[in-house]
Amino acid sequence: MLERPGLKRKLDSDLRRLSTEQLLPGAPDLDRMSSLEIVLLINREDASVASVVERALPQIARAIDVVVDGLRHGGRLIYVGAGTSGRLGALDASEVPPTFNVSPRTVQYIMAGGPRALGASTEASEDDTSLAVSEMKKRKPGKRDVVLGIATSGRTPFTIAAVEYAGRRGARTIALTCNRNSPLERTADFAIVTEVGPEVLAGSSRMKAGTAHKMVLNMISTGSMCRLGYVYGNLMVSVWTKNEKLIQRAVRIVEQATGADHETAARALKASGNRTPVAVVMLAAGVSRSKATAALKKSRGHVRNAITLARRV
Repeated sequence: MLERPGLKRKLDSDLRRLSTEQLLPGAPDLDRMSSLEIVLLINREDASVASVVERALPQIARAIDVVVDGLRHGGRLIYVGAGTSGRLGALDASEVPPTFNVSPRTVQYIMAGGPRALGASTEASEDDTSLAVSEMKKRKPGKRDVVLGIATSGRTPFTIAAVEYAGRRGARTIALTCNRNSPLERTADFAIVTEVGPEVLAGSSRMKAGTAHKMVLNMISTGSMCRLGYVYGNLMVSVWTKNEKLIQRAVRIVEQATGADHETAARALKASGNRTPVAVVMLAAGVSRSKATAALKKSRGHVRNAITLARRV
C-alpha cells in the first residue's frame, strides 16, 4: 500500500526543512547564466563534496568493517533506494562482480519500481512501503546480511520500510543520507551522513548528493573487497577475463604482482585456466595450478594469504 496521507503530509513538511531542498545562494540566476558561468558554479559546488565525505570517514570505515564481517560469514550486502539513490546502489552492485570476480549474490540491490526504474521514471513507487517489504522478503535477510539504505532526504518511505523489515529479521542496517536526524537514520543501526547542502539545481539530488553517495559506495565496496583479499597490493587480481582486452589486462596484472616478464605471465595465466588469482599464486609461491587453487580455496579467495599458505606446502 502507499504511504498514509497523514504521514505523507508530515514527511512533505519535513522535506521543506531539509538542507538539500533549500535554494543555493548565488544560483537563482542559473537560467540566465552563460555556459561558462554555469560550469564554474557547478564545479565550485562539486569541489566541496570531497571534504564533506571526509567528515564521514569514521562511519564509512565502520560500514566496511560491518560488511567484511558479514561477507566473511556468507552474508550479502544489499543496497536499497529509490530514484537516483536506487540507481547509484544498482550501479555499484553491478560493478562489483566484473571488478572482483565475485558472485552477483554477494552485492545486490533493491530498487523502488524494480529494474525498469533504472531507465524509466517510476517515482510514485518510492512511497510504496508494502512493495518495499515484499521485495526485501524475497531476499530473506538474516543476521549475516548487511542492508544499506540510500536516501538523500533520509525520509523515503520505500527505503525506510525495507531497512526496517531487514533489521527486524536480524540483518545489520546502515543509512546513507545527506540530512541528519532523519527517519532513515533512526531506523538503521547507524548512519553515514554527507551534508552537501543545497544543490545548484534546487532539489536535484543527482548532483552533489549523488556525487557524495557514489564516492561513499565506491569506498565501501572497494574497501570491503580489499579487506577480503580480492585485491593484491592495489591490483585487481580477481578481474574477469571474459574478452581479449581483459585477458591482456590480466597478463599485465600478473606481471605487476609477481615481477614476471610478459611471456612468463602469459604462460602462467593460460596454465591457470585464465584465472588471474590462480596465476598470481602459482608464480608468487612457485607452485602448481592445483596447489594454488587449493590455497585460494583454503584462504576463501584471499590472494595474499593464499600465497603464504602455498609457500608452506
